[in-house]
Amino acid sequence: MRTTQFSILDRSRTREGHPPAAALRDTVELARHAERLGYHRFWVAEHHSVPGVAGSAPTVLAAAVASATTAIRVGTGGVMLPNHRPLVVAEQFGVLASLFPGRIDMGLGRSVGFTGGIRRALGTEKDAAEDFEAQLAELLGYFTGTRTAHPQVHARPAEGLAVPAFVLATGAGARVAARAGLALVIGDVRDPAKLLPAIEEYRAAFRPSGLWARPYVVVSGTVAVAGTAEAARRLLVPEARALAYSRTHGVFPPLRPVADGEPAAAGAGVSERERGFYEDALRGHLHGTEEQVAQELGTLIERSGADEVLVTTSTYDRAALLESFERLARLAGLSKRG
Repeated sequence: MRTTQFSILDRSRTREGHPPAAALRDTVELARHAERLGYHRFWVAEHHSVPGVAGSAPTVLAAAVASATTAIRVGTGGVMLPNHRPLVVAEQFGVLASLFPGRIDMGLGRSVGFTGGIRRALGTEKDAAEDFEAQLAELLGYFTGTRTAHPQVHARPAEGLAVPAFVLATGAGARVAARAGLALVIGDVRDPAKLLPAIEEYRAAFRPSGLWARPYVVVSGTVAVAGTAEAARRLLVPEARALAYSRTHGVFPPLRPVADGEPAAAGAGVSERERGFYEDALRGHLHGTEEQVAQELGTLIERSGADEVLVTTSTYDRAALLESFERLARLAGLSKRG
């Protein structure tokens, strides 16, 4: 796995009993930790009006992360383009790339707000994702100076900068990434039957661009590593409980701690209505001891041919999370800095 890059995407998940500001500070501290461990990138996400997530302004948070680090690449996983005007996104990344040259990534997604109220507040519609390819072309055009619909408009300081662009997508979005000649970030690691054909289709349809000369595939998912398989599985419990609650109550809550001695499979605090969602949320993630995870990752990388693995793990216990990333760095053969 030494030839495969490993990176981290953090969603600034809030924890029960802690304010949202603490989640943002935790994200910045995790970025420092990731840099020391030798991870390649550190990305932040975009979520709006979600009680359990503090990361709502990814380019602002990316600026804070880049200011607190010195070498690790920093980016977004991603900016949801249907929620924004392409000109504004180009300007934001132009500022980031100018302030932190050679370190900024532009990860772009096609999702819209998950409720009608959020979409109205953002000034977008449910079907806005259908315009993603056109928005993407407009955005990229502002960097190359070839945007023809508004020839008098220039995205300064973005124009002339080459900021690596990634598309977070599956299905139709993967085909858009291929046609645009951009890197693909794909997150169906729990479902190889969907993951592998999508990657093959992307590679077959890829058209080289000024940003990427060849296909570049980033597989994304949860990876939890601990001293025992049970301890690693316990790291998955807070997120699984929150996901089950959101499926049955329509609200994504802050992460709650796992009680001492509570088996991961027990699901304490999970109602019968939530049980099926909880058990499903625990399935398919890469977790276990270093030896177990190394084997699972090796299989995933071999089957997918992935150039990079983007890890998105969230849990309540911050110390255990940092230890998990340390163990992953060790088994992946990353080089510590400083």
